[in-house]
Amino acid sequence: MTPILQAMDMARERGLDLVEVAPNANPPVCRILDYGKFKYEQSKKEREAHKHQKQVVLREVRFKPKIGAHDIAVKRRVVEGLLAGGDKVKVSVMFRGREITHPEIGRELLLGISQTLKEVAIVERQPSMEGRFMNMYLAPVPPKQEPKVKTPRVPKPAAVATSGDAGGDTAMAAALKAAGADGAVAVEAATEVADAVIAVEPAAEIADAAPAEA
Repeated sequence: MTPILQAMDMARERGLDLVEVAPNANPPVCRILDYGKFKYEQSKKEREAHKHQKQVVLREVRFKPKIGAHDIAVKRRVVEGLLAGGDKVKVSVMFRGREITHPEIGRELLLGISQTLKEVAIVERQPSMEGRFMNMYLAPVPPKQEPKVKTPRVPKPAAVATSGDAGGDTAMAAALKAAGADGAVAVEAATEVADAVIAVEPAAEIADAAPAEA
């Protein structure tokens, strides 16, 4: 019996389904599970992921070539509010009749708006003619990421060398050298002192053990 038939029999005995979860693997990977429950959990995860995503909407604010300064200020605030909400904005100037013969008026208007909103918006597409409209696309400025503050490393305390350590001779030699002794003489003296300490310790143990035997 092939492995596929064996897996199908195992799934049938347990009342579950044999689902191929990694078809591109070699060999393909299958799992024995409840397919209905598996699809429900997958759709639940997708809904949760979409719930936390911001849907970017493209809004449009229209101007006319013959527009007053007050109306420009009002519509500019509308554009600023839409950008603050995270939406992209298409700012357009609509030309009527012979107004189409003066596209420079619309271009100056759009460039002035982008200049006043440069703190909160970036120009995704410069002003360009599309039929009887001159359009400019604005997007909100991405939030600045604060740089991560690196914590300074605490220096490790220096190890204190003793006469019994491997570095005891070096520490003692450094002390003798600082006192004025020659480097080679200092090392030799340190070695003799260390040997004397090691030789005295067994003698002291024998002396302590002698009264006990008596």
